[in-house]
Amino acid sequence: MIYRQSIDNCFADAIGPTGLDRVAYAAVLARAAPALEQLRAWRQSDGLPLLSLPDARADLEALAPIAKRFRAQFDDVVVLGTGGSNLGGRSLYALADAGWGPLPGTPRLHFMDNVDPHSFDALFGALTPARTGFLVISKSGGTAETLSQALTCFAWLQGAGETVSAHVVAIAEDADNPLRRLAGRHDVSMLDHDPGIGGRYSVLSLVGMLPALIAGIDAAAVREGAVSVLDQTMSADSPDDCPPAVGAAINVALAELCGVSATVLMPYSDRLAPLAQWFQQLWAESLGKGGKGTTPINATGTVDQHSQLQLYLDGPNDKLFTIVMTDVGGAPLDTGIAADPALDYLTGRSMGDLLDACQRGTMDSLAAAGRPVRTISVDAVDARSLGALMMHFMLETIVAAHLLEIDPFDQPAVEDGKQRVRRYLDEMKGRAR
Repeated sequence: MIYRQSIDNCFADAIGPTGLDRVAYAAVLARAAPALEQLRAWRQSDGLPLLSLPDARADLEALAPIAKRFRAQFDDVVVLGTGGSNLGGRSLYALADAGWGPLPGTPRLHFMDNVDPHSFDALFGALTPARTGFLVISKSGGTAETLSQALTCFAWLQGAGETVSAHVVAIAEDADNPLRRLAGRHDVSMLDHDPGIGGRYSVLSLVGMLPALIAGIDAAAVREGAVSVLDQTMSADSPDDCPPAVGAAINVALAELCGVSATVLMPYSDRLAPLAQWFQQLWAESLGKGGKGTTPINATGTVDQHSQLQLYLDGPNDKLFTIVMTDVGGAPLDTGIAADPALDYLTGRSMGDLLDACQRGTMDSLAAAGRPVRTISVDAVDARSLGALMMHFMLETIVAAHLLEIDPFDQPAVEDGKQRVRRYLDEMKGRAR
């Protein structure tokens, strides 16, 4: 298995009375069995397209020429989209660029998910139009933010004397929608977004795979990691043998039986920080319905040991903590340079040793304070492990939805806000007249 999950520090026999009773937890876990049967049925019937993606390779071959052209033609590629159209690709891109530049021979990717004019002005000031490409992603093809971004970027290209179609590829459902009509007016190439895959579940589709390929990431390896988790889920004899079901049950049991109302995902790797943001949308938008669900919080070790840990240890005991631990190393620190006895504890140790001590110390400290804490450990942060973690959390979310008796694939409450935005825009238009 690419990763290892431990829930030992979620039980009363390990952390005291604030933890779960094992018998009560087992009863919740048993309720996950029908969810696993449903997942198996979906995979056999192709009833849930998400489950067919990990095995697919032909679509990656079709995307490869597009990625090759973008790598050859552009120094920068701007990914336009919001929510699931952005967060998955951003999470994968962290494998290629830790913030100081892309892999050799690949362009730098910029993920623009907001509509702050200042950010776009600053972006344009740093780019060369002739050497900049754009991916425009909207599942429905009608997302107001993405359309506004596209219109702004198309105008920037045209203002520089560039032909829009030479710089842009767009992704949307194969239906009549505003993005396809806009693309048609500019002869922009269109790729089809599978209508059966929601944005927050789309990272393994072309939505995440095309940016990954442009960035030089092994997209097939991402899917290999995902399929390893999916295959284990499909072959599990019971929920006990299925890590995503175990994760779902521990979340729901703590919510139902122990008053846990928030779930904190805290990876101890900078390259996994965007994963926590991706998870935040996945969990919140899938499960926050009908008064149910827990609030996802993204944190990063060791940063949030110095900004949030006080609250986590000594504030309300209403959170489940998931520490994503990584195998770290590095060269020993030369403490002789400082010649300070106070630094003796670092002698012969590396920065990685300190990071490892921090992730283990935080786990122990949370457990000692009676806080339920789960650990997920990976030996390496790479394409396969990231694909595995993403598949785990998507399956965990789907199983948790079953336990909560809600639909994990819709987002009815979000539509109200969209309608209000449209009304405000209509009012502004009326005043301008």
